[in-house]
Amino acid sequence: RARVGIGHGKMPAEQLEKLIMDFIYGEFDVLISTTIVENGIDIPNANTIIVNNAQNFGLSDLHQLRGRVGRGSQRGYCYLLSPGDELLTPDARRRLRAIEEFSDLGSGFNIAMQDLDIRGAGNLLGAEQSGFIADIGFETYQKIMQEAIAELRSEGLEMPGVSDAEQGVVDKMSYISDSVIEIDVEAELPDSYVQQPAEKLRLYRELDTARNEEMLKSFEAKLIDRFGPLPRPAAELLNVVRLRWEAVRLGMERVKVKNGLMIVHFVGDDDSPYYKSDTFMELLRKVTQRPDRFVLKQHNNRLAMTVRGIKDVAAGYEVLKSL
Repeated sequence: RARVGIGHGKMPAEQLEKLIMDFIYGEFDVLISTTIVENGIDIPNANTIIVNNAQNFGLSDLHQLRGRVGRGSQRGYCYLLSPGDELLTPDARRRLRAIEEFSDLGSGFNIAMQDLDIRGAGNLLGAEQSGFIADIGFETYQKIMQEAIAELRSEGLEMPGVSDAEQGVVDKMSYISDSVIEIDVEAELPDSYVQQPAEKLRLYRELDTARNEEMLKSFEAKLIDRFGPLPRPAAELLNVVRLRWEAVRLGMERVKVKNGLMIVHFVGDDDSPYYKSDTFMELLRKVTQRPDRFVLKQHNNRLAMTVRGIKDVAAGYEVLKSL
């Protein structure tokens, strides 16, 4: 005779936590739940999940739900219950076939692409403008788009079809999409702090979505609440994220912090509108006022800058934030 527990998102947090912990420790055999179980719950001894009315779920939801089982040494089984094909919408049929086809480990990217194909992604990536993406790749396409927007911005041109509010957002875009950060200290979530590899990977993905200090503080609070005070490598990791934000804002493609120095490399394209932008001109004005600390020079035909007196990543972040 199976023992059954019921869980849903409207339950008080303490009651829901106790329910999940009881299930983990085998106090009951079957958990009947809403989709709240897709939110990162890791129960290695759960080996079977049954999803009712699977045709009503999105593809990413089904992928996450399926990933709740088979997380330990036991083989996992996922059963998707739905009406017959003749009662399903075309999109529902495509979703169910995709989740059935892509069942191997590491198939998340393929599922994401299928989801994008089924739902569409607006005009930028839709049928009207997606002709060259398949040939050159999305990242290259995105880079070309950003360069074109930056060039229009530097020339003071208005972008057709873009409202004043949207134009303001475009004006705040960076001239580079990312920055490479090199440091000589550990910056990670150590195994002694987060022991489950799958959970650590999820946390890294969540950290990568942080876009401002408020989101980063919220992420830090979650870590402390779940795992305790931050160890030094974890604190350094958060500082690296902050440093990368400032580097992207200032047009620095690479930043190295080592031996009390910070060496930064600016946009590699000499013809980039970045070098005519207000951002670069303001930075140039500030660093030339402090020749004792900031040294500009050409390195391998690229503009670089050395900053003295940088004891750690946090100090480097504070310096870039002030520029």
